[in-house]
Formats: sequence, structure tokens, C-alpha cells
Amino acid sequence: MKTVAGPSDRIVVVGAGLSGLSAALYLTGAGRAVTLLERADHPGGRVGVYRGADYEIDSGATILTLPSLVGEAMAAVGADMRAQGLRIHRLSPAYQARYDDGATISVFAEPDRMAEEVERVCGPDEVRRYRELRNWLGRIYTAAYDEFMDTNFDSPLDMVTVADKRAALAKLVRLGAFGRLGPRVERILGDRRLARLFSFQALFAGVAPAQALAVYGAIPHMDTSLGVYYPEGGMRAITAALARAFVAAGGQLELNTEVSGIDYRDGRARRVRCADGRGFDCDAVVLTADLGSLHRFGIRRRGLRAAPSAVVAHGTVPAEVAAGWPVQAHHTIDFGAAWGRTFAEIAGRRGRLMSDPSLLLTRPALTDPGMFIERVSGRHEPLSVLAPCPNLDAAPLDWDRLGPAYLRELLAVLEARGYRGIGEHFTVDHLDTPRTWQDRGMIAGTPFSAAHLFRQTGPFRPRNLPRTAANVVLAGCGTTPGVGVPTTLLSGKLAAQRITGDPQPTGTLPGRTGALMFPADY
Repeated sequence: MKTVAGPSDRIVVVGAGLSGLSAALYLTGAGRAVTLLERADHPGGRVGVYRGADYEIDSGATILTLPSLVGEAMAAVGADMRAQGLRIHRLSPAYQARYDDGATISVFAEPDRMAEEVERVCGPDEVRRYRELRNWLGRIYTAAYDEFMDTNFDSPLDMVTVADKRAALAKLVRLGAFGRLGPRVERILGDRRLARLFSFQALFAGVAPAQALAVYGAIPHMDTSLGVYYPEGGMRAITAALARAFVAAGGQLELNTEVSGIDYRDGRARRVRCADGRGFDCDAVVLTADLGSLHRFGIRRRGLRAAPSAVVAHGTVPAEVAAGWPVQAHHTIDFGAAWGRTFAEIAGRRGRLMSDPSLLLTRPALTDPGMFIERVSGRHEPLSVLAPCPNLDAAPLDWDRLGPAYLRELLAVLEARGYRGIGEHFTVDHLDTPRTWQDRGMIAGTPFSAAHLFRQTGPFRPRNLPRTAANVVLAGCGTTPGVGVPTTLLSGKLAAQRITGDPQPTGTLPGRTGALMFPADY
């Protein structure tokens, strides 16, 4: 593994999102003096927060898998999640799926309970098929984790020259991991509804299930077999706890600090400059800026294809109104009748808005009653509605003009599907569109970074050790191993290893034995 040459005592980490916090913790635990710079007034990055007059709501990721990686990052400095005030619970069900025929399927991590749900909705013949799929997805995950996800690549040749990686590659080939995920899932399962439930996660990687490599079956395995979790207080509680652990271990966290550039000399970063005139001398830099912002720091990434984007509405709704909706779940995926056409619309090179939307509704107060808001007009709850959409490269739409009208259209669709009163009573305080993400420096106006096409996957993904400077390391969803909460945490650890040169063992692979490494409640 190539590492940063020369001194590495003083490290500046740019960005206090999950990857930056993870890198900062691992580096601090390795004895480095770490300064963490964040432009916002709170840590979090893509796992941020919007503050209303009387409530807060997560502004980014809401689906947490592999929470043991949070504990692992804290353990690097000898910290414990409970000691940092972090309480995490497994959601049961992880989410509920609703289909155009009115059927609903709840997703449970426990195999027997999920088998009962499959039999209830799809019949007894589908149970055997479900167990076969679960086994295959688990084998994909086990084969891919150590040598594809939790690893640094110096070159694609590592896959054939490094013994462990070569063995993992051979196993994945035997499992059919380099075929296509969607078709493989459909061949195993007989019910089209169930097939959607175990393949839509490819969109998290920015690819339609029909085109996604089957190796990305690791993603549905994580959230359908290893469990989806929720931290009390919302996802923002995770980044707050990571930041507390970092500061308690002696790290320096500077909020409200916009980084304006990096000074280079003799091929090395020497000083990180801030918009307020301050500067921080350094021996190495961990840079977590999005791929769309790297040029500001002298790093160029050309020829990348971006993932689809999303429109997300955040606000509140009267609890009495929401209580009458057809699904009562923390996470609801409401599928339209279209499937292949939907992905062609949002993921094609010439993107279009979904003609038959599939939507994600998030209602955290159903799990965390402390999220309910008591107002003179009655009890309200936070609500987020997410609609996938094309990125700005595929569809350069005028979102400042289009956004409010499109939201009204989406709410009308939900109203027609039985979510009565959502159009009239959902008070939207924040509407994020591709323009929002573009203004934050994200590539092609998408928070999901570069799509996980074959040429942007594993050893072919942008490396975390760019050639621009000998002591700059990248972290975040745009580099290895990729998009998602677990992988972003891993990217911070992998970036730290590029500096320390000391790969730290992760212990038991989450889910390797089939049992959940992380308890249901912690």
C-alpha cells in the first residue's frame, strides 16, 4: 500500500462530514495532531441538519446500516458510543414498501420473520426463493467486504497481484458478481414486487438495477439482512457524537471555517488557507471536498459520470393528518407502477422527471417520540419526501423555477395514492433540488457523487491518493470505496491508513457469521 512520504505529525482535515470525522479519529488515535476544519456551524456534511423555529430535521442521509463502523471509529481514540451519549436502535421493520396494487411488504432483518412476511404477501413458493436470494446476497457481501470495500487500491492490478484480493476476485467471479444485479434477482425471485425490494438499492450507487454489477448486492444485503438502524435524535446525533469523541481526544475542531485554498511548495501541501484570513500549517492534508469542488484545491477529475440526483422536501405535517395515511412506518418506499421506465428516465444520459414516481417518505417521530412537535394548533411531526431525479448533466433544468411546481405535482401523486391531506397540510420549510447540491459544489448537482459504473467501481474509482501532491489524501463518497454511510466512514479510515501506513484490523466482519454484530438496541 502506497503511503504519504515524509513527516506526517500535523494533519489538517478539510470537512467534518462522516469521512472527515472518521479520518480525524483514526489519525488522532495514531498519535497525530489533527485540526478539523468545517465551513458549517455544525459537523455533519451530507449528514446535516435543518433547524426550524421549534424543531430540527436531518437534511441528508436517513438510512443507517453497519453502525458498528461508528463504534469502530470512536474506539480508535478509546471512546465508547454510549459514553458519548449515542443511542442506536434497530428499526423493525427496516422500512415498508407499498406497491401500485395496494400491497405492502415490511422488511425484517430476521430471516424467519421476513420469510413469514414473504409468505403472507407472495405465497409459500416464494419463501424458498427468498432464502436462496438472501444466501446469495450474503455471500456476495462477505466476499466483497474485506478486499473491495474495506481496502486501499494502488492500481487495478492489485486484484491479480495481491493474493487476498486475487482470492476474493475469484470467489466473486464464481458467485456471478460481475453480472447484472437486477436480472439475477429477478431470476431467483418469482414475484416482481419482491424483486424490486431487493434490487432498488442499486440506485444508492447511482445505477439502475438492470445495469448495476451484481457485486452491489452487498447493499441490499446490508439493509435487508443486517438491519437498518436509527440513532436517537436523528442521524445528526452520529456526527455530533463523533465530533465530541474527537475533541475529547485532543483534536482541534474549527466550525464556521471556510477553506479557500491550499498552498503547495515542492510538490507538497504546506498550508491550508481559510476565508477568514487564518492559515494552518500542515505535514499532510485529508481533503473531503466533493468531486465537483476539487478543482478549487488544484485537483482535477475529468470524465466522470455522475449519479442521478434527488428532490427532497423537508418540513412538518399535523400528526392527526399523517395518522390516516395508508402506511405507518419510519421509512416508506411508495413504488409507482413503472420500473424499467423510471430508471431510464432518471439515470439515462438524457434525463427526464419520473412519469410515475417512486418516492421515499421518512417519519422519524414514529420511532423517536421526542421528535413530535407540540404547537398551539396541535401535535405535528417532521416529514421528508425524497424523489429521485436526473442530475444536471443529464437534464439541465431550471430548478429555481421548476422546484415548487414539481413538488406540488409529487404531493398530488401521493394524495391520489391515499396520503390524504399531504398536499394541503405538509408545511415545507426546505426544498432541496439539484440546484441546491450544485451550489454546494457537488458534481452535476447530485449528492450521490460519481455513479458506480464498472469503470468507476472498486479499483477503478477515483483514487484517494491523487498525483497532484505527495501529501494530500482524499476521503468521501467520490473516492474509494464509494457512496453510502458505511462506505463513507470506511473512506475516512482508508485515508488515515494512507498517512499512518498501518492498516488497522476491523475485527469481525459485520454479519460474517449470519448473526448481527451490532445489537438491536445499543
